[in-house]
Amino acid sequence: MPAIHTAPSDQSAQLHPTSGIASSQPAHDAASGRGDTVHTDTAEQSAEHSPSRSGASERLSGPTGPSQTAPQQSQQLQHPKSSMLFPQTDDAQGQTTPRTPTKPMFAPIPDDADAGDLADARMRNLWPSDPLEASPSSKRGRNAGALTGAGDNADSGLLAGISASSPAVSAKAAASADSDLTVEGMDSGLARLDPLAVHPRLSSRILCVVFGLLLLAAAAGVWWLGVRTANGQNFDDEVWLRLNTSLPSWLQSLVHLLAVSSTVIAISVVFALVGIVVAAVRKRWWLLGQLVVFAGLCYGSSLLKGVLPRPYLQNINSSASNTAPSGHTLLAAAAVVVLVCAVPRAWRAACTAVGSAYTLLVALSLVAGKWHRPTDVVMSLLIVGGWALLVLACTRTSGMDEIGTRSASASIQIVGSVMITGGIMISLYGAYLVWQIEPGLSLGASWTQSGACAATTMLVCGVSMLVFGLVLAMRQLTASPLTKLGLVGAPPAPPSK
Repeated sequence: MPAIHTAPSDQSAQLHPTSGIASSQPAHDAASGRGDTVHTDTAEQSAEHSPSRSGASERLSGPTGPSQTAPQQSQQLQHPKSSMLFPQTDDAQGQTTPRTPTKPMFAPIPDDADAGDLADARMRNLWPSDPLEASPSSKRGRNAGALTGAGDNADSGLLAGISASSPAVSAKAAASADSDLTVEGMDSGLARLDPLAVHPRLSSRILCVVFGLLLLAAAAGVWWLGVRTANGQNFDDEVWLRLNTSLPSWLQSLVHLLAVSSTVIAISVVFALVGIVVAAVRKRWWLLGQLVVFAGLCYGSSLLKGVLPRPYLQNINSSASNTAPSGHTLLAAAAVVVLVCAVPRAWRAACTAVGSAYTLLVALSLVAGKWHRPTDVVMSLLIVGGWALLVLACTRTSGMDEIGTRSASASIQIVGSVMITGGIMISLYGAYLVWQIEPGLSLGASWTQSGACAATTMLVCGVSMLVFGLVLAMRQLTASPLTKLGLVGAPPAPPSK
């Protein structure tokens, strides 16, 4: 009968490393020399609760040499030591299940990382979503390097540890970095990502220059036709005499309201001051500089009145001295341009429509009140538009709309398109009327009087709409260019049916 042996309790009875379940292993009868082994109930229970040891038990259940003692077998059967970082746990059936390691929150910096990698890691932990300052040469990278110090190693170089130990220094440095990025580094950073974020498209600038020069050339052409030709002087003289009586009654009341010089000056100054204040509040400093240059150009243009000659070609009823260009028209139109360029995008269309109507009434009141000739006011409108577009061609940085507020505008598209198209068509109709009455101007025919007054009204209205429509469109193009960064919203969708 085979002998039944059990291992001593201090050698074969083991505790599970985590659950503390008792287990025992079979001992072998070295004296009998037979490989028969009988397991006790305790060993069977341990096998049930710890299946992972079954393979080891089977390997040790065979015949062994007499030199292998029970303590050695017990050491071989001992459960491997679990990891300190990722310990094994027991489930409901007592089985050991390894815990899956999770991804660390911050990747460790290798020991052989150079200074550039160290600075990049610091910035990634401090500003993970900042696309502008992603290089060690940026201001934030330099500030991070200054905070960590030259003696930091790869393990303790992150700024998060310093900010935890010295929160006041970290907050001050972060505020300094943000200030540097906003004031000094924004333009260069945005220019690297997308040049259109800091200046308009080249095509928009070219359009401003081309349209501006065309308007100035048109102003010179109007002055030449109205002053240097006999029919031009006759046309101006007839309108100067009869425009007041040819206007409709409702328009005469509005015109007479603006026939007072102090009224025109006061309203124009209010428009200009509002525009300057709005630009200052919006912190459009470059735009303020542009408006100052524009005002200087318009003021210099008003000095042409004492320089331009007016030859004597016909006997006329109006003054023989030169009156072109009109200073009041220059003031009114320039004030409206300042307001349109300074206000935010949502107010540009409304200010343009109101300003164009105001300038039209001022121009008609000056002619109806016999202060100026039609050539004077039309020339002044074209001069203001030309200077405005040339100044807009120099728009950049803070002369544009603030980043994040740039978007297409349905009101600007509608108002600008209507004013440009309507201005061209009305101006062409006024030029057609002048061409129709031109043969009778040299004869002083009475049938040319009504045609001359109608042509003047059409020309002043058309030129005013065209000038301010172009200013509105070019201001939008230079202030809110479409960029690849998504800073400009999608064009307005067509109305749904």
